[in-house]
Amino acid sequence: MAAPSHRGRLLVAGPLLDDPNFSRTVIVLVDHSSQGALGFVLNRPMEVAVATVAPGWERWACPPLVVFAGGPVAPESGVFLAEVPGPAPALRITPVVGTVGMIDAAADPDDVAAGVMRLRMFAGCASWGPGQLDGELDEGSWLVVDADPSDLLDAEPAELWRKVIRRQPGSVSILARAPDDMSLN
Repeated sequence: MAAPSHRGRLLVAGPLLDDPNFSRTVIVLVDHSSQGALGFVLNRPMEVAVATVAPGWERWACPPLVVFAGGPVAPESGVFLAEVPGPAPALRITPVVGTVGMIDAAADPDDVAAGVMRLRMFAGCASWGPGQLDGELDEGSWLVVDADPSDLLDAEPAELWRKVIRRQPGSVSILARAPDDMSLN
């Protein structure tokens, strides 16, 4: 039996995840199948302004107005997650969650002017080979939770991990009060 796809959901780093690349991260999965998985880290802003690396796109960038480290794979590549309020047939946008979709950073910003409300740029991505993410899920490294479209463009990325954990039912929400360094607990 094939594992369910978690496309469009969030991966939230659990306390057992010991990879420093992903400690306290929130990742939106834009693809998850038997071939592997692909997502973007939503809460790792860098100190590089969008205007510096993608001139013309900054007019739609939402705060903070910087590029985000989408993950350790292909850090030289860029993608935008953009809020598109309604149908935009001229846009080549891949739906992700709700009104938020993915646009290739190589697109011409003038081609999207009429259809984008706001966006965020990501450099790199997080990816997993066939069965790799499912193995990490089985060992408890990640929590899989429903995404709220506002999570993808949250103005306070430093608080996103706690915010997402806090809204989970039951004892999972207690993790939001855990110290950043669990060895101090």
